[in-house]
This record gives sequence, structure tokens and C-alpha cells, in this order.
Amino acid sequence: MSFPELKNRLIEEGATVVGYARVDEALMGEIGHLSRAVSVGVDRKLNSDTLRLLGALQKTTERFLRERGYRFLSIPPDSDRINDTFVSKLYSLFSHKVAATCAGIGWVGKNGLLISPVYGPRLSLVTVLTDAALKADGPIERSRCGQCRLCVELCPSGAVSGEEWSRDNPFPDLIDYAACSAHKESIRSLSGKPNCGFCINICPYGRRQPKEDPRTIVVTVEDGE
Repeated sequence: MSFPELKNRLIEEGATVVGYARVDEALMGEIGHLSRAVSVGVDRKLNSDTLRLLGALQKTTERFLRERGYRFLSIPPDSDRINDTFVSKLYSLFSHKVAATCAGIGWVGKNGLLISPVYGPRLSLVTVLTDAALKADGPIERSRCGQCRLCVELCPSGAVSGEEWSRDNPFPDLIDYAACSAHKESIRSLSGKPNCGFCINICPYGRRQPKEDPRTIVVTVEDGE
């Protein structure tokens, strides 16, 4: 089932891109029955308003699936990590990047971020896993960073290794997170900014003029479909 009306509704409510993914190979045993994912991305600066939008889009997806009798499990935005809560325990179960790459939204770049060919590394993501047999969009199999090494060579903390992601090698050592975190702390102490953001700003895909993504096109659903 394609459920184009769900994609339409999410786009109308503010989503930048929506994809369906088959993710059963990436699931742990306790959630293995939820073999599909709805991956939703928004191309907006990450702040409290963006988090509210992602939460609203998540709830729209949940409501759509619930009304049709399907089970689901929502993985909130990565930036919404709260220690010692039930929500925080969901992050170890599933990665937004897995859903997004399986849904063809993008690949994992050398900077460790999801890279969309249309929106670059600017998408903020939310994922809803479900047992609805959604027709999956085609996955992206490997990195499209090519010979570009801007984030590797110009990262101020030297944290980017230059390794490449692929579906055959989904968890390479892309980032020295200790070096990245130390640099972020130094930036925060000097300017109050929460992160560096250099690897987002330097990415050529992020600096291109966005073109229309087919996942943002609203299709007409005839009555009875």
C-alpha cells in the first residue's frame, strides 16, 4: 500500500520530505515486527519551533496509522534527548539515518550527517516505525560524496576521518566525537553557540539551490483509493 494521502498530509502540514522505508534488517528483536518506517524531514534551522513542528508531524503520522488499526513506535528527533526518560531509551533501538537512507531521502556523508541530494545536510528528522505494509521508496546504497573532502580537510577539530558510508558498511568510524565535542564546548564557552556547524555550512550539497524533490509533490487521491 502506498498511502499517498499520508505523504500529502505531512507535506501540507510543513514536512519538507517524506519517505517510506523497509527496515526489517536493521531492527532489534523487540521491535522486529515493525518492518516499515515513515521518515519525515524538515529543512529548517533546528530550534524549538522546528522541534514542535517535528512533534506535530509525528503525531499526524501516529493518528493516521492508529485510525487504520496499525501498530507503531515513534523515534523522536535526535536533538530531543532527555536523560533517564522512556523517550531517551528509544534512540538505542533505531537510527533516523537508517530510515532516511532506506527511504531514499539521502546518504550518510563523510561528516556523519544525513546528506540529501536536494537539501544537503540541513534536514532534521523524525521516524515512525509501523507494521503497515507500506510500499517502500527505493533506498540509497552508498555515499555520493565522491572525491569531495572539504569537511575532512577543513574541520576545525580534525574530527572527520574521511571514511565512507554504504549500506554494506553502515557504521564506519566517520567522526571522532570526543574531538568534535571538545571543540563544541570551546565554541560554547567563547560565544554561547551550542555547536560549530562548519560541516553543515561547508557541504556543497548544502550550498546548492534546492530543486524539487519528488517526495514533496502532492498527488491527487481519488475517492475510494
